[in-house]
Amino acid sequence: MRPARLPSRALAVLLDLAVAMTAYVVVSIGLLAATASLDEAAQIALSIATFLLVLVGGPIAVETLSHGRSLGKLACGLRVVRDDGGPIRFRHALVRGAIGVVEILMTFGVVACIASLVSGRGRRLGDVFAGTLVVRERVPAGQASFVPPPPPWLAGRFSALDLSAVPDGLWLAIRQYLTRMRQLDPQVGSGMAERLAVDLSARTGAPVPPGVPPAMYLAAVLQERQVREARRAFGNGTAAGGPDAQAFPTPQVSAPTPQLSAPAPQAPAYPAPSASAFPAPQASAPSAPRPEPAHGERPATGFVPPA
Repeated sequence: MRPARLPSRALAVLLDLAVAMTAYVVVSIGLLAATASLDEAAQIALSIATFLLVLVGGPIAVETLSHGRSLGKLACGLRVVRDDGGPIRFRHALVRGAIGVVEILMTFGVVACIASLVSGRGRRLGDVFAGTLVVRERVPAGQASFVPPPPPWLAGRFSALDLSAVPDGLWLAIRQYLTRMRQLDPQVGSGMAERLAVDLSARTGAPVPPGVPPAMYLAAVLQERQVREARRAFGNGTAAGGPDAQAFPTPQVSAPTPQLSAPAPQAPAYPAPSASAFPAPQASAPSAPRPEPAHGERPATGFVPPA
């Protein structure tokens, strides 16, 4: 969190006071015209009630309903949060508004300016007693870092988690923590990671695996959510560029084709089969002309000549 400094806070307070004073004057004129027939004591009581309702109750209601973003803070890019970074509640806004009557309205902001200058994080007395802090919401784009990826040994480990019950506010808090965890104090960052991991595991219904650091667990689950969103956007889980090898069947079928067609050109290179390789052609061997027998010899026919 980046604490807001005195100039931006003073500008936001001036804008809020201008809006509140305008509303107070309009309401006072309307009540004065409507209660002209009342006595002086009743008109004084109505004036005090209008002052408390518009100048004190109005800012308290606005900060409570907007979770710390009044009109002036919205224009200056500021927000009131708790010391742990969470959104404020009615009691925080009530303490800030009640003490602000003294240090802003009754002293014309002198006490609030001195307290903000003395405080290391620019807090006034109302912030100190309420346990709140005014921070900057608008961070320059060049200073924002990317979400660090989880280690490879955690990739795909949380693919079976049910992420439907995790609210968007928790996803936003996890993403903001991961992008800024290198800028936080190590002790504060580890405590915040543990709280976010506990909240996330409670929403998913599965505990954090033992031996997995909270920051790595948050990064792995956030990456799983991004993978699922990409799959829904592309309409097909594996066609969206996932690592599944079954999503690319074409290279696997066409790869053996060159090996099958390679022997075809070599077929004419084989020698023609010889007669000794096939026994059938040997049956026609007697049809060939026999050599003449030698003089005085008879051919060996296997028959005895007649007498």
